Amino acid sequence: MSASDLPEPKLCKGQIVSFMGGEGIIKNYRFESGCWEYLVEMPMGPEPEMGRVGYETMIWLSEVDISSLINSFSHKLLNLEQKNLAKAC
Repeated sequence: MSASDLPEPKLCKGQIVSFMGGEGIIKNYRFESGCWEYLVEMPMGPEPEMGRVGYETMIWLSEVDISSLINSFSHKLLNLEQKNLAKAC
């Protein structure tokens, strides 16, 4: 597959996203095995007693495992609007 045949990534660097394990910021992305994968950096919590080893707060996630907080907010707003319309009817 040539670079011009690649689908556009849905998310971009610096975007805040959420996933099953928490929230983070997209630092990088790559096209791997037919889908986009994103390097997500999670905020660091307090340092554990044993100290830190490397980048344990970064993880590669596939596009289907991530939902944008912006999309999540829009979805919640839409659900709220639909509930209000249903009450009005």
